Amino acid sequence: MSTTRPHNRVTFNKVPDPTWAFWVIKVLATTVGETAADFLSTTLNLGLTNTTIVMGALLVVALVFQFRSRAYTPSLYWVAVVLISIFGTLITDNLTDNLGISLVVTTVVFTIALAATFIVWYARERTLSIHQIDSTSREGFYWLAILFTFALGTAAGDLLAEQLNLGYLASVGVFAAAIGLVALAHFAFKLNAIAAFWIAYVLTRPLGASLGDLLSQPKADGGLGLGTVGTSAIFLAAIVALVTFLTVTERRKLRVATSTRESQLAHPDAVDAD
Repeated sequence: MSTTRPHNRVTFNKVPDPTWAFWVIKVLATTVGETAADFLSTTLNLGLTNTTIVMGALLVVALVFQFRSRAYTPSLYWVAVVLISIFGTLITDNLTDNLGISLVVTTVVFTIALAATFIVWYARERTLSIHQIDSTSREGFYWLAILFTFALGTAAGDLLAEQLNLGYLASVGVFAAAIGLVALAHFAFKLNAIAAFWIAYVLTRPLGASLGDLLSQPKADGGLGLGTVGTSAIFLAAIVALVTFLTVTERRKLRVATSTRESQLAHPDAVDAD
């Protein structure tokens, strides 16, 4: 009897390895999530509710394409990340601004939600590794965790910024230092790779938000005065450039892998001799 799950399996790992490009694009996407949400809800006067509905609908469409793909596709993946970044930010903003729920409560709630996602994910799949997002269920848990990391990062970042009143530049330094400590704990003191990844993933949200505020807010408020439009445009252009680079790289890797496989099939004796 076959033990495979034909209706629940995908062909390859569906998400990228956490390389330098991954983390750079993640921070850029997080910054866009902050500035784009502000631009749509405030500058265009859509309001938080309407902006959340529009972004939620776009996110659903992006995730449908992402789930239907059979392997990691940079363009599909990073469009989904940008949209889930905006949507996650809006969830927290709606809870705090429209419903009056405190940042302490939202931080605690999203922490519990993220922890519960990991518990159920591990109980079902016996792994939380991002190198094994190779089934529909694992991909579902992955994107749910991503959503909660953005919502949690927004709540925790706003909580620290509002209570400590650090300022944008200082906030960037604090969260960058925190990510550096996580990296040190992983590489020097052998902190579990999965734990290190997800902690850093949460921390990049307030880092990117602080960076976005630093660039977009008026100089009188401690920013550089680029505005939400200018900041969003700069970071979106950078994301497009990096995703294009990754797309070309992935295609090159695929061609090499295909060529190698075809060579092995054409000359099996040479492979056996090795």
